[in-house]
Amino acid sequence: MANSAQARKRARQAEATRMRNASQKSALRTAVKKVKKAIATGDRAAAAKTLQESQAVMDKMAEKKIVHKNMVSRTKSRLSTAIKALA
Repeated sequence: MANSAQARKRARQAEATRMRNASQKSALRTAVKKVKKAIATGDRAAAAKTLQESQAVMDKMAEKKIVHKNMVSRTKSRLSTAIKALA
């Protein structure tokens, strides 16, 4: 347990940050799931629109360094490839 006031404050801040990051990671996973669900329906136009909306969420998470930028890039690439394969 933290012994100084400074350490207690840092522990509080770390917990708040952890909760915020967990919420944002959850939003990222939800955005990816929406795209995968749209791809599963087979509607290419709807899937492409959903991907475009989800890319904004993904890019924000990478910009804030909540997830690694390469992970976001890889995910967008794979989803885009899956949409292109629907044709």
